[in-house]
Amino acid sequence: MGVQNFVDGSAAGKRTAKRARVLLAAKLQIGAIEIDVRLRDLSRKGALIEAQRVPAQGVEVTFIRGSLCVPARVAWSGEGRAGLEFGYLVDESEVLVQLKRTTTDQNQPRFRRPALGEDMSAQDRKLAQMWGISVGISIPGE
Repeated sequence: MGVQNFVDGSAAGKRTAKRARVLLAAKLQIGAIEIDVRLRDLSRKGALIEAQRVPAQGVEVTFIRGSLCVPARVAWSGEGRAGLEFGYLVDESEVLVQLKRTTTDQNQPRFRRPALGEDMSAQDRKLAQMWGISVGISIPGE
């Protein structure tokens, strides 16, 4: 999911704003209540959300996704889905920020096998040879 999914909706014949089909977590705030929702479609003008219980048509909400916090109105709702119409056109760069891939933790170590270079110690070379035997490959000795 990313910028390549940010398609021109006018090809469908109904919409004029580009929209992106996504599957992201978001929130709706209705007064003091926050509802967790799944974001399915996002454009500069609005969003398609899914939830177990969606607000009724016409209800004023605040759409929250990451740093994006936009007043919106429920344009339609039914069967666990609702269409939101944003109170103003969201800047396209703000929409694109929501589509970037994120990793769960950038500080997690990356595990890789050691390089089999000339500068290996005798102990490292012995370990590499033992590993090679266990997986069925031969690692040249000195």
